[in-house]
Amino acid sequence: MNAIEIRNLTKSFRTMYALDHLNMTVPMGAIYGFIGENGSGKSTTQKLICGHLVPDEGEIKLFGRDYTDPGVRVRVGALIENAGCFPNSSVYQNLRMQTINLGLENPDEEIDRVLKIVRMQDSKNIKFKSCSLGMKQRIGIAMALLGEPALLILDEPINGLDADGMKIMRQILVDITQNYGCTVLISSHILGELEKIATHYGIIRQGKMICELSAKEMEGRARVFASLKVNDIQGAKIALMQKYDTVKIEDDYLRVYDVENTEEIVEYLLRGGYLVSEVRKNKIGLLEYYIEIMSKKEEN
Repeated sequence: MNAIEIRNLTKSFRTMYALDHLNMTVPMGAIYGFIGENGSGKSTTQKLICGHLVPDEGEIKLFGRDYTDPGVRVRVGALIENAGCFPNSSVYQNLRMQTINLGLENPDEEIDRVLKIVRMQDSKNIKFKSCSLGMKQRIGIAMALLGEPALLILDEPINGLDADGMKIMRQILVDITQNYGCTVLISSHILGELEKIATHYGIIRQGKMICELSAKEMEGRARVFASLKVNDIQGAKIALMQKYDTVKIEDDYLRVYDVENTEEIVEYLLRGGYLVSEVRKNKIGLLEYYIEIMSKKEEN
């Protein structure tokens, strides 16, 4: 059973299609990185799943049941846009009001539970307006976790965070999936951070899903390249382009793509009089893979 199954989902605003027969599958227990340009339909998809919008057509199933089923709606937590907290109330007071809205039993125990998950158990008496951006995002996640949801939907939760804030957020999201059995659907433009935690990806463009794959599948598809530091980077590039199909300069390094034998490249450069001071083999990351996929779609 999958946590989310979407088939032919369509949503328009006046004459503009926000989603155009979107298909999407999120396995249970996944951290699903939802990727796309601004205006591609990510937030619209998340709002439709949460019931904040009504689709024009198509099907949304959560854990094998229709997304409007009351029994499945209570299993969904979400943080979309912001936490919606009262600035002059404390962290505890904001969470307490949400437990009342949800009709939760043992509210204090539940508040302590979610604050522990988001690493804020010592901050419950701080006013929301006094919290940093990272703390506010974690409070929003804590509110979404009230009631022990099986599916957590997060819209850009790491945007604007500093390095420490991102590190804590990564730890929280991995903890939620591995230790609390929750599936996470997360959208973000910070692909380098997303790559560190996501188990699956969905790439959306102009309201259509153009690619879904697991992190392992992406690793298998990612292009291999040799990265070299040379004494004359421009001259070495010209020389290598006579032998290899794809040669680029990135951050003062030469990249030679789709090669297996780095020694062969070094020997070729040495024969041409170029000194190689560093060489390593690598694969392109999520950001480059994303750019490559989007470029191919533009060409088509």
